[in-house]
Amino acid sequence: MTEVKSCPICGTTSFTPFLQCKDYTVSQETFNLVKCTQCTFVITTPRPDDEHIGRYYQSDNYISHANKATGVVDKIYLQARNYTLQWKLDLVNNYYKPFGAKTILDYGCGTGEFLKKCKDNTWNIVGVEPSDDARAKSSQTTEATIHSSIETLTQVNLNIITLWHVLEHVPNLDELLTQLRERLANNGTIFIAVPNHASADGQRYKQHWAGYDVPRHLWHFSPKTMRELLNKNGLRLDAMLPMKLDAYYISLLSEKYIHGKQSIFTMVTAALNGLRSNLKAKRSGQYSSLIYIVKK
Repeated sequence: MTEVKSCPICGTTSFTPFLQCKDYTVSQETFNLVKCTQCTFVITTPRPDDEHIGRYYQSDNYISHANKATGVVDKIYLQARNYTLQWKLDLVNNYYKPFGAKTILDYGCGTGEFLKKCKDNTWNIVGVEPSDDARAKSSQTTEATIHSSIETLTQVNLNIITLWHVLEHVPNLDELLTQLRERLANNGTIFIAVPNHASADGQRYKQHWAGYDVPRHLWHFSPKTMRELLNKNGLRLDAMLPMKLDAYYISLLSEKYIHGKQSIFTMVTAALNGLRSNLKAKRSGQYSSLIYIVKK
């Protein structure tokens, strides 16, 4: 295990205990979350180091890499993904400013479904995926070369860069954001989607909230801390958009974590809690997951 000594946003070395969360997906181990006393950023620490984190992704239950449905929640996820792929593509197209090659980088592209959707709709695609298994599936899905690291990319002046629920997995936030900024065209756009622990469902489920997903999620964002991280790295937050389906999916998983299984009762409860979360977020803006639209 490795310990975070200082906050990557504000640099302080002072933290307070926040929550203890269990890894329900793979190891069943318990991990600590702490909160920065200065900027309120929430961090998983101690956490597995780079050499050992891979084993916490090695499970068919980790659906974004396995791409197989082993239960009701997984089937719901895959059905919802079919809808959100088109929604994401429409969103990207709305922000595309025509110039040069129409190129998109999906960082942390998983098994490649979003890149394939883009390729089928006239985009030149570039993908980065650190996981060997997921990268192999992505290469097969997209019929394109998928990079294991951003360092091997030669493309610059990218029109669009997307990170769909990826930044929370990245150990070196400043390093990656710098690399992305350098490759982004001056009028390009970065889309960063991450869970929001300040959402109503995050507050309701606390240590059982599936959005924490320890230890795979190293960082736990709110709009406040995301804005401060972007500002620190010379990036500007242009807009925030909700991912409303996430409130239902995260609530489904959270109910399963509490009760140990899925049932009609847990599914109905999750649906109601997801609805409550979205209704509260209409006033507060604190949706279960948010897409941050980022410019230079």
